[in-house]
Amino acid sequence: MSEHEHEHERECAEQGMVEQVRAEQEQAEQEQATAAHAEGVQAECTHAEPVIRIQNLVKSFGDTEVLRDINLEVNRGEVVVVLGPSGSGKSTMLRCINRLETPTSGHIWFEDIDVCDKHTNLNEVRSRLGMVFQSFNLFPNLTAKKNVMLAQRKVLKRSIEEAERVAEARLAEVGLAERMDYKPAELSGGQQQRVAIARALAMDPHVMLFDEATSALDPELVRDVLGVMRQLAADGMTMIVVTHEMGFARDVADRVIFMDGGVIVEQGTPAQVFDDPQHARTKDFLGHIA
Repeated sequence: MSEHEHEHERECAEQGMVEQVRAEQEQAEQEQATAAHAEGVQAECTHAEPVIRIQNLVKSFGDTEVLRDINLEVNRGEVVVVLGPSGSGKSTMLRCINRLETPTSGHIWFEDIDVCDKHTNLNEVRSRLGMVFQSFNLFPNLTAKKNVMLAQRKVLKRSIEEAERVAEARLAEVGLAERMDYKPAELSGGQQQRVAIARALAMDPHVMLFDEATSALDPELVRDVLGVMRQLAADGMTMIVVTHEMGFARDVADRVIFMDGGVIVEQGTPAQVFDDPQHARTKDFLGHIA
């Protein structure tokens, strides 16, 4: 091999070493960035901000105790899915949070406002606590847009122009831009439920409560409503969702709660609750719906 060829070989080797060092440096920087992101996420979770706090909540109807000493915190941006058999107290707990039901005893705080205090302005609280029910509760004589405008005008005192602008934007977000001027009777059940979601979102809520929002819908209509709810979760909306949609709970929830007999039996991540339930009652419930 000539001296020129030796020189060329040395240059190639040196270039290869430089490229290897550069690649190793880039990999190390990427690993550091990934670790820093993980630490940031962990710190964010550790220092999470509770937006709803429930302490020793009891609710009775006559001699029947529906909720028994419920204690729960929901952090800002968290999606909490509540599962359980009929009569377990799931819906009653939601209705107590925005005082559609008056607790028998205990305390509920929403953004440090004592919801149970008799001096609390419930209209103000409810304007920031959006709730979507199993039934749509739309005014049959009003169009979709006017249904979404009504509470804005009555509660938030928005002008007609602003309420209309917000209504159109929210209806577009839930995929009903082409149905704004339709009355409820002209819409499918899934479309009516999306109008109800748009109506709640138009109030600019800090938390959304969903009480079996898809249970009254035909199976083929459920997907579109769940799609809207998935997008809300992806956008960072704080949500408490009572549902029997196990796929949604597994895919979207940050935390899953199982209730039975008026108490929280078990809670954890979807993987913990679905794949490794600790309580026999949870195992039995999941076994029957699998």
